[in-house]
Amino acid sequence: MLRFDNVSKVYNEGFKAVDSVSFEIPEGEFLVLIGPSGSGKSTTMKMINQMIPHTSGTIWIDGKDITKLNAAELRRNIGYVIQQIGLFPHYTIEKNIAIVPELKGWDKEKIKARVSELLTLVGLEPEIYSSRFPKELSGGQQQRVGVARALASNPSVILMDEPFGALDPITREQLQGELISLQQKLKKTIVFVTHDMDEALKLGDRIAIMKDGKLLQLDTPEKLLHEPSHGFVEDFIGKHRIIQNPELMSVVSVMTDKVVTSYAHRSPEKALIMMRQKKITSLIIVDDNNAIIGILSAYELIKNLENIQFIEEIMEPPESVLYDSATAKDAIVMISNVRLGIIPVINEEKKVMGLVTRGTLLAALSSQWTELEEMNE
Repeated sequence: MLRFDNVSKVYNEGFKAVDSVSFEIPEGEFLVLIGPSGSGKSTTMKMINQMIPHTSGTIWIDGKDITKLNAAELRRNIGYVIQQIGLFPHYTIEKNIAIVPELKGWDKEKIKARVSELLTLVGLEPEIYSSRFPKELSGGQQQRVGVARALASNPSVILMDEPFGALDPITREQLQGELISLQQKLKKTIVFVTHDMDEALKLGDRIAIMKDGKLLQLDTPEKLLHEPSHGFVEDFIGKHRIIQNPELMSVVSVMTDKVVTSYAHRSPEKALIMMRQKKITSLIIVDDNNAIIGILSAYELIKNLENIQFIEEIMEPPESVLYDSATAKDAIVMISNVRLGIIPVINEEKKVMGLVTRGTLLAALSSQWTELEEMNE
């Protein structure tokens, strides 16, 4: 756990960059610090690894006052990713990632294995990229290497200072998605600084909004959107952001939970009777644990009615599915490429929670715009 107790940073001229800030970050949480320029967000983050020493108060990591720790050792045990990436241009990618493990005295075989593991984790093939130099990589690839380097010694805390700020929008969105996936696997304690509220809402388990060195509100994205505690917070977020941005709507809010399922060994005749009774054009096929294994269209069923014994022979694999943690935006992007016009929404056990169709998307988004119009009247 990481904790700030009445922490301030005062410069010689009396300017308070951070003013009596207190908060806790539980282990494994993704906390985003956000605010306008000069709000103190970057200073707050840099005090965690003593890149900027705090003037008063106490910063604790796992119950230890950081001022009682060796600063160099502290930094080796905290991952750090910055906007400028900071790769050494004369080092290979492998050497860049290996820097901290080498400083910690790891043996060569362990380091090599770790580099290979991390490059694979961030989507770069070790056989191709290990021996390359930073100038041979794109900006997005370099930032992936920066993330891999921050993870090299398996730190429990990772600091990220506007890591995607210099990237183009498409690469930035891709890396945001990859970071979410990485965090779901690794469960690191991450402190992430950004000036982009959409990025904060997408990534953060909780978001800390700062202004003039003060912490105005620290809450979940949902709480900030619906219950801003300060006028500045409301203005900074944007009153109608959740209505205007499908990325902030859960896919669950745009699906129907009326799902008709069948086992794979059902005869085509019985499946057709079921579909006519339920007035559906697609049937979800599940296994004995009710996990999705296929989708069957009425068109394919009628066409092959005399040629098959069981419906599993003509069902299609469930390639276009979304987990219940996805967003409405994910559904909007996917729906145009879905041949049968439906997207099953599944949980971690691959059980179907509901279905997204063009109709459910249109209905949900239309109601959002209706709500917006009523609020503006």
